[in-house]
Amino acid sequence: MNELVERIGKCIEFGKINLSSPYPQNMRGQEGADELTKLALDEKIGPDVILLACNEAMQRIGDKFAGNEVFVPELLMAAKAMNTVMLHLKPFFQAGKIKSKGKFIIGTVAGDLHEIGKNLVGMVVEGNGWEVMDLGVDVKSSRFIETIKENPDCTVGLSALLTTTMVNMSKTVRKIKTQFPDTKVIVGGAPLTLKAAAEMGADGYAPDPQGAVTLLNKYFASA
Repeated sequence: MNELVERIGKCIEFGKINLSSPYPQNMRGQEGADELTKLALDEKIGPDVILLACNEAMQRIGDKFAGNEVFVPELLMAAKAMNTVMLHLKPFFQAGKIKSKGKFIIGTVAGDLHEIGKNLVGMVVEGNGWEVMDLGVDVKSSRFIETIKENPDCTVGLSALLTTTMVNMSKTVRKIKTQFPDTKVIVGGAPLTLKAAAEMGADGYAPDPQGAVTLLNKYFASA
């Protein structure tokens, strides 16, 4: 792999956003994902090559997070660095030079205003090459339905942090599946379990951001 591309991957894995970013301390004063991505594109390195290296870096930090080797702040910084790269690569997605893995609609279900987990999942999923549509918090079933109608080939992610809102999540899953039986729905959040997800009729359960990415890439990515 090109040395410059390897450096971009390292910036993603360790959360080095740009030159002025003080984090991580051992990379202080070095160019970050922002500057290195610009340089790589100027040197005519393919955007698909850059994206692949970034996806691999996100996989590494995701695996560390799943293994409790790093925690939410480190994962958040990696996602921010990845989003910085994505700002440079989005024009290539729009021009069709990079193929998106698919569309991912995400939202926190009705009655629940928690968004930190949802936001983190959205950032990590986008960093792995998906087009993410974040509907926000307290999202009613009708809003999910409307968005699916506009994006029929999407995958849907539902988030809930409160045990009391799991009822609304279950209702939303049923309504989606009634109208769009082929639309894949994955669920996640603190009160969720694999058993609860199955009982709702969801197609998958993700305990953390990397779990969502693994599910999406393995089962739901477009060919």
